[in-house]
Amino acid sequence: MDMSAEQPHLLLVDDERSIREPLAQYLTKQGFRVTQVGDAEAARTRLTAYAIDLVILDVMMPGEDGLSLCRHIRATSETPVILLTAKTEETDRIVGLEMGADDYVVKPFSPRELAARIKVVLRRMAGGGARQHAPDSGSFAFAGWVLKTGERALVDREGVSVPLSTGEYNLLLALVTRPRQVLTRDQLLDLTQGREAAAFDRAIDNQVSRLRKKVEADVRNPTLIKTVWGGGYTLAAEVTRL
Repeated sequence: MDMSAEQPHLLLVDDERSIREPLAQYLTKQGFRVTQVGDAEAARTRLTAYAIDLVILDVMMPGEDGLSLCRHIRATSETPVILLTAKTEETDRIVGLEMGADDYVVKPFSPRELAARIKVVLRRMAGGGARQHAPDSGSFAFAGWVLKTGERALVDREGVSVPLSTGEYNLLLALVTRPRQVLTRDQLLDLTQGREAAAFDRAIDNQVSRLRKKVEADVRNPTLIKTVWGGGYTLAAEVTRL
């Protein structure tokens, strides 16, 4: 029996060979099948050629950076992504999570920690996890807005489409499918990121702030996406499924 078919296939993308090669060796010993590349161009080729189960992606690389590649992966597949970032790259971590990255690990990190996070993300994906699965088609109407899940589009009263990032769309979907329900940051992280919500709840606050700029008449006095002090956020509107 070919046991390699049962091994999760990881794509490790990092331009630093001194990090990439020892990490690939460690993850192989942990029972993973690892393909390693040094840049985004090679990563795109491997993603096309192989059935990759998870991508470990360094943010800072020459040429196309990790965030750009993360955006491409999320736009074309559901393959989970774990970002490797430096301590100084907090903005990149926020942007990466908003693009739909499933987790991040800050350099320097222990290979054991990364392996544990990989297993958590893969377990979540295999079991459906807490990540929400939107219907293939359908719409949610609220307060003059319509969220179209099939098109992943938000449309205003005049029928004008308002662009949403992946993070904003996932957040809004979580809210409209649970109107007037208080959702904690941990719950929202689970629903929108599909990962353990132990690390970075500020990502949710940033997504809420950006989403409010698009749907609220007055962002200083939000009436749709309300903050529940000590609790989280709630969509204070009636929602109709179309």
